[in-house]
Amino acid sequence: MRDNSLKALQKRRYKQTTDRDHGGLVAPDLLNQDFSCDGPNQKWGVDISYVWTREGWLYLAIVPDLYSRRSVGWETSDQLKKDLAITALKRTIVTRQPPPG
Repeated sequence: MRDNSLKALQKRRYKQTTDRDHGGLVAPDLLNQDFSCDGPNQKWGVDISYVWTREGWLYLAIVPDLYSRRSVGWETSDQLKKDLAITALKRTIVTRQPPPG
């Protein structure tokens, strides 16, 4: 293909997932970019990713423990809604049973 100056055309799949002009409440940054901690179950985060599959978009929310930097919970859905992250967090609380506070 290079010898004949040919290039493959790839269909780009793009999904806009961030709405910066939503006008809704924005949660405060309680960590203030301080991701350090002394032990497990002190600080967790939530990250959402999405993957194109033959059946459509699959959304994945993971809950990483910032101490071990490992995923301690997760949830998947075919729709990107706030309940995805909340459900992942609730399931993690039930499974990990962190101490109060």
